[in-house]
Amino acid sequence: MDTDIPALRSLAQTYFDAAYEMDAEKFASILHPSSSVTKVGEDGGVSVTPIATWLAAVRNMRAPKQQGFERDDQILSIDVENELALVKVKLQVPPRVFTDMLSCLKVHGTWKIVQKVMTSNT
Repeated sequence: MDTDIPALRSLAQTYFDAAYEMDAEKFASILHPSSSVTKVGEDGGVSVTPIATWLAAVRNMRAPKQQGFERDDQILSIDVENELALVKVKLQVPPRVFTDMLSCLKVHGTWKIVQKVMTSNT
């Protein structure tokens, strides 16, 4: 338990770095292969995207780093219960600011994001 919070902070930092660089491989290193991205879709319903599809989209995005944008990353909370954790983060990928809830499981001793639930505003 003593190592869980630092490990989850490290996972969040990798997540922030991946978003700033739009680095799909860096994202893939912390996302479980069976994970997905969930949000409210444009039609107002729940939209669930398999992680492989989401990573393919990331590969076609321009990175905030390439565009010279400043970073504004925040870990808002970390809650751990045994092998389960919820990491709430806020980050910007201009012109949007995202709040993501990252559901994590400790799989074979390593924390992995198993579900990314997100919202954003401009």
